[in-house]
Amino acid sequence: MRRVKFRLIEPRLDPRPIRLRSPGWAGEPQPRADGSHEQPWHCTPFSEMAKYGAEIVYPYDQEMRVSTRDGRYSIAGDFGPPPADDRSWPPFRPFGEGFYTFQLLLDLKPEQGFATRIDPHPRFFTDSTDTTPLAVPALIRNWWPMIYFMVFKAPPEGGTHIFRPGEPMAQFSFVPEEPDFVLEPMTEDEAAERELHSRRIYESRSTLGADSQWLSSTNTVFDATYRRLHGALRGGAAKNADEGSDD
Repeated sequence: MRRVKFRLIEPRLDPRPIRLRSPGWAGEPQPRADGSHEQPWHCTPFSEMAKYGAEIVYPYDQEMRVSTRDGRYSIAGDFGPPPADDRSWPPFRPFGEGFYTFQLLLDLKPEQGFATRIDPHPRFFTDSTDTTPLAVPALIRNWWPMIYFMVFKAPPEGGTHIFRPGEPMAQFSFVPEEPDFVLEPMTEDEAAERELHSRRIYESRSTLGADSQWLSSTNTVFDATYRRLHGALRGGAAKNADEGSDD
């Protein structure tokens, strides 16, 4: 297990592993059964990516809103008097055209050879209200001693992004500093092997997922083929409970 050390200026920024929230941004606790509406936590690939890293939550008691009207965005929130330390106040600043920053003041130190990757929090992609702040992706190298600020993209025309106390703002994952891979086409043998594998999975869906097939409220057919193969290949260690994994 690799360790990631952290240092905080604002204690309420305390980073934590991401957990799927249901009810919440990961959907409602509807069963995998005919007539249920499909939920984000039903999907294993999304659930795994959503839980892959750590999250930080908005640490202040005052709600903050960013709104765009007539092509210009505004930042609204009463943060009161500045704290006694040297941080900038208020913690939000315009940043170029269509972007703004949040003064994070968080130090994350992954092990040598790894970097901190910043992405939008997964709840951005499940939010039907379109009010979740949109963090701009970034890669912070191991040697840099402080994430001084994060950049967010302003909402589109007529939209509003809202920072609420205790709600997660972004996802952090820890990846190799260098993208050490090359893209190359498969050989004929490799492609044939993958095609054979694909056909075997397709042909076995009727047995692997037969007892788990269900029809959602939008007439979409689901089964547990991916989930069961995933669990088997992990030696049965994969969790299939309500915290999220499925088709």
